[in-house]
Amino acid sequence: MSSSIHRATCSCRKVELICTGEPRRVYACACTECQRCTGTAFSYRAIYPQAAIVSKKGEIKSWRRTGPSGGWLEQHFCTTCGSVIFMTAQGLKDAISLSVGCLEEPGFPAPQMLHLPQRRHQWLCLDGIPEAG
Repeated sequence: MSSSIHRATCSCRKVELICTGEPRRVYACACTECQRCTGTAFSYRAIYPQAAIVSKKGEIKSWRRTGPSGGWLEQHFCTTCGSVIFMTAQGLKDAISLSVGCLEEPGFPAPQMLHLPQRRHQWLCLDGIPEAG
């Protein structure tokens, strides 16, 4: 990546989150909850430490649900347009899972892993990306 500063915005541009550095991991998830959250076949996210957040602007609301492991996951979204900017999770200590589509960085790294591949749409082909149960 050409820059270590990453600016995520929602669809209406009222929410902005700026992170620095490189992500710990980049992944895709094909679980049905991620499909519902994104309105498409999978989510594409990058995990950053909480300390990587240098700026947060705009009004965000959150919604918490229980994940397949029994732990909580919380989606943080714009109160105006509803775009999910990032997620936090009980199992994700001191980190966020940033929605990569909010970055507008076509050169951002591809997912390193596909979670819950058994839930993916049959047409979805992510060549070269390992699958995790």
